[in-house]
Amino acid sequence: MADANTKANNAAQARQVIDVFHEISTLLNAELDRGTLSICISLIENGINPEALATVIRELRKDAEEVRRKVAAGEAVE
Repeated sequence: MADANTKANNAAQARQVIDVFHEISTLLNAELDRGTLSICISLIENGINPEALATVIRELRKDAEEVRRKVAAGEAVE
């Protein structure tokens, strides 16, 4: 029974952490949803450099915007 309670408490704490980070993300207009934040937190906890992760996210967003622009203009997307 204690094991189930521990798991429930850990899950509740994890949700609270994600909620706090999501609120910060919203205030900073970072446009990261809870799922993305959860993945980012896991990557950082597993040793990924936070600055490198931020750079990758920025580059992916830039690439996605370029693809959207090309699609809207009817251009070929590579």
